[in-house]
Amino acid sequence: MFDAPARIVFDAWTKPDLLMRWWAPKSFGITFLSCDADVRPGGTYKFVFAHPESEQPMAFVGRYLEVEPHSRLVWTNEESDGGPVTTVTFEERDGKTHLTLLDLYPSKEALDEARASGSVSAYPEQFDELDALLKTLD
Repeated sequence: MFDAPARIVFDAWTKPDLLMRWWAPKSFGITFLSCDADVRPGGTYKFVFAHPESEQPMAFVGRYLEVEPHSRLVWTNEESDGGPVTTVTFEERDGKTHLTLLDLYPSKEALDEARASGSVSAYPEQFDELDALLKTLD
């Protein structure tokens, strides 16, 4: 639950300048270098990060499958085989937003690999960063 209207929470998920302020968990030691997001059905995204232990930037890419402003986003994660399809819903309740996130992996093996890599452990910290950002927005 986020203490902001759905339109503001949705903007934080869809506007590159806002995404870059909360998406990268600080504890991961990564820096968000660039963010391109064409947020429409069939549009693509590319998030590029730097990590001190890697000489080359890391890119995360995919396509938006569904975009329902202020209520729903669905996108692919295509940076590796077995990436999930992510669905985020935004439900406004009394000026606050109940957010639900679902990552649907194509197999148990793909999910197990994501868990082993630590990639699914970022959400709590990301949501804390998002909450802090939302407190600064009108």
